[in-house]
Amino acid sequence: MQIYEELKARGLIAQVTDEDEIRDLLNNGKATFYIGFDPTADSLHVGHFMALCLMKRLQMAGNRPVVLLGGGTGYIGDPSGRTDMRAMLSPETIEHNCACFKKQMERFIDFGEGGAIAVNNADWLLKLNYVELLREVGPHFSVNNMLRAECYKQRMERGLSFLEFNYMIMQSYDFYHLFKEYGCNMQFGGDDQWSNMLGGTELIRRKLGKDAYAMTITLLMNSEGKKMGKTASGAVWLDPNKTSPFEFYQYWRNVGDADVLKCIRMLTFLPLEQIDEMDKWEGAELNKAKDILAYELTRLVHGEEEAEKARTASQALFGAGADDSDMPSTELTAADLTDGAIQVMDVLVLTGQCKSRTEARRMIEQGGVFADGEKVTDVKAVLTAEQLAASVKIRKGKKSFHKVTLQK
Repeated sequence: MQIYEELKARGLIAQVTDEDEIRDLLNNGKATFYIGFDPTADSLHVGHFMALCLMKRLQMAGNRPVVLLGGGTGYIGDPSGRTDMRAMLSPETIEHNCACFKKQMERFIDFGEGGAIAVNNADWLLKLNYVELLREVGPHFSVNNMLRAECYKQRMERGLSFLEFNYMIMQSYDFYHLFKEYGCNMQFGGDDQWSNMLGGTELIRRKLGKDAYAMTITLLMNSEGKKMGKTASGAVWLDPNKTSPFEFYQYWRNVGDADVLKCIRMLTFLPLEQIDEMDKWEGAELNKAKDILAYELTRLVHGEEEAEKARTASQALFGAGADDSDMPSTELTAADLTDGAIQVMDVLVLTGQCKSRTEARRMIEQGGVFADGEKVTDVKAVLTAEQLAASVKIRKGKKSFHKVTLQK
């Protein structure tokens, strides 16, 4: 199976502009394609996973990725899928975040000689003269069409700033620039980016003529993938200092039954024939599928050794006597206890599983906190020094696990 057909079989393609041409370029390794990443934080999260895996697949098939770091568009902020305006980041923060993104991407993409290219749109967007941009690009955009774009329609009732209104033009200009400077003939993005991407394709063809070879393609799940990056306790980051390999593994280990095979198909590099066999799995076999998903993705992000540790620690949650040494842990001291005990609410805050006692109280009242497998039902419940000396495993919700011990 060639790469374009594999992408379709994995459920990764939603829409294309020129399917025959796109299929030919991808299957013959002739595509130079880009995906953009706006540096809204200092780490990528699992919402970026699909784009990273896609770039890896396409590079393995002989195509050339262009990683576009949004050091320029990050000054504006993408309104797609937003109900409010993004926080304004300082130039120093944007530059730092771009550097963090690039380092993490090196686990997925080969930037060696003849490999992927990393560029930052700050290098051209920040140098643009506003009047010149209006004259050069403005005539090729219809305000009526822009307002019909889904990314803007969602914001019209709440209010759309003129700053954000310019985002489509900036993104379109990126494709135009990359086409001219790097021969970039294809762009990929999420299904929520379709309007912005079409703007880039049309700009190239209007500016350079209908023979200009520029095409767009979208991913089926990228907007849903962005949601995957968020949990009740915050984002699931690729940076191990923000989300430990164990927590990362556990996140995927707890994917819903209805989603596990879809995630395996889209995000892992397991052969489709093997995945098709898993389609027949039911009941307890789905837990095996979840373990495969969690292991494969943790290995991809953190390496095989960390994936093995995370799997062992995860098994310790369900098997007595299993090794839990790699589970995230916090060691309390006698000073943390009052009369030889500490409230579970305080433990949740000290371990970082909750940001405040108010949040901890709410989680207990909602039945989302467990100590050594037993639901905590009393907001005043305590753990004694004796319990802590033997270690206690605290679970918040389905995905957040932490071992708490008492310093000897």
